[in-house]
Amino acid sequence: MKVHLINPSSVSFGTAVITPRWQYVLAAATPKNFGDPILVDETLSQVDPESIHAGDAVGIGIHTANALRGYEIGKMARSRGAYVIFGGIHATLYPEEAQELGGAHSVVKGDGDIAWARALNDCHEGGPKPVYAGGQIDASDFVAARWDLIPRNRYMWASVQTVRGCPKHCSFCSVWRTDGQKPRQRASDVVIEEIVQLRRLGFRFIALADDNFYPVTLTDLSLAAQQNNIARLNELKSLREERFELMSRLAQLPDDMVFFTQITMEAAEDVEFLDAMKAARIKGALVGVESVTPEGLKDVYKDFNLAGEKLTEQLRTFRRHGVHVLGSFIFGLPSDRPETFAATAAAAISAECTFAQFVTLSPYPGTVDFNRWEKTLGDNPQNIAGIPLTRRWLIPQALRPKLYWDHPVMSAEEIRSRTQGVWDSFYSWGSIWKRSSFIKSSRGRLAFVLISRIYRLMYADTGIATDSARVTWSGRWARWMAKPCQRLFAARPMPDLEVPGAALPDLESPSLVPLSL
Repeated sequence: MKVHLINPSSVSFGTAVITPRWQYVLAAATPKNFGDPILVDETLSQVDPESIHAGDAVGIGIHTANALRGYEIGKMARSRGAYVIFGGIHATLYPEEAQELGGAHSVVKGDGDIAWARALNDCHEGGPKPVYAGGQIDASDFVAARWDLIPRNRYMWASVQTVRGCPKHCSFCSVWRTDGQKPRQRASDVVIEEIVQLRRLGFRFIALADDNFYPVTLTDLSLAAQQNNIARLNELKSLREERFELMSRLAQLPDDMVFFTQITMEAAEDVEFLDAMKAARIKGALVGVESVTPEGLKDVYKDFNLAGEKLTEQLRTFRRHGVHVLGSFIFGLPSDRPETFAATAAAAISAECTFAQFVTLSPYPGTVDFNRWEKTLGDNPQNIAGIPLTRRWLIPQALRPKLYWDHPVMSAEEIRSRTQGVWDSFYSWGSIWKRSSFIKSSRGRLAFVLISRIYRLMYADTGIATDSARVTWSGRWARWMAKPCQRLFAARPMPDLEVPGAALPDLESPSLVPLSL
């Protein structure tokens, strides 16, 4: 029985920005008696049906955006006599859908680190179960990825996870429901070992693929202290100290390494944390800004963020402490007005965001927004191509609406076109070149310009394009630009690199001293 792990995508670029980490984790979780799994990432190239044979086991990981393509692959694999196993956030939420539409014999719900092996063994015995409950396992049970299987020259960035779960409860996000609100942090030893393995292979750009790299805020500590909740305060301090320990060890790695992660805006209030990020060469972070107005932040249950001039000043704080921001903004909120688009674009520039993404409000399964939206459509929602709008991910891409909520003052087309206009403005050649001025080397500046354009082609045009012709055009240009860009991000392998030892705690560091809050 051969094992296949497939990352579905309707668009292939030949070269990808970041590795699909889940494939390499499940490759490591595959029992050795089945041999090395066959990994297919369709963002690189499409799966070859002839490679799948009767009796093989095919694992398909899906999120909402690629579920439809995943179901196509699942049905194909089952028709060829293979066992089909679905996993990922979407399959966790809709296991019956994967079975009905994707030909799934089994669905792994939740973490697959342990459950995957059970599913494979049952397939080998000829009796896979319909559902395997992976749940939310302890961080000590997380499986380290098998990076020895990676095609080195196909990815610009590698990815390593240090923590799962997020304590926030944003209305548009499902992570806190599927991965939990209790952060599950990996020990620094196993994280550093993975990173060293990747640097030995020649990866120097690493994405710390966490739900929230900053799981403990100063506000959290202050509230626990005010409530005299000693147990909670000690738990939060321990989590915080582990973050600092990890960053101190990242700082010991080769100085050509660059890390990128995802954090909340509140980290800007914690300059000690930002300084530790800078020392660890975590030079970039995706920050969920969402909206530049107080009304917009209330729309998404994110009123812990700031707005207006306070927002831009808070974002500038990241830059002053050496952390470049990829700002994430949402358009189509009920409080948005035509002037919101220009104000958002101006705020992204004024706040010195190095990168930015501008998305239209979409209801994702498992979120507060989705549940609220689904209820408003009632028992008989609109059908498109015979598919209820409440299952929008099953609608053919070309027929999907550009906006799923009726907006009080703007049409869906106006929101789409204004969103596209902001992308065009922020990622014009002139704007990109101006933002690249912080880079001193010509090679680095060229890499910045190329990755900016590739980012725009991959995410703006393929995400909200009005027709398939634009998607095709963007995909062709992205493929043409991605290959030379990958070479700019590559580094000479360091096969003899050793794992640095654990850093000794600095007992006078404020991060390790009981906080007086």
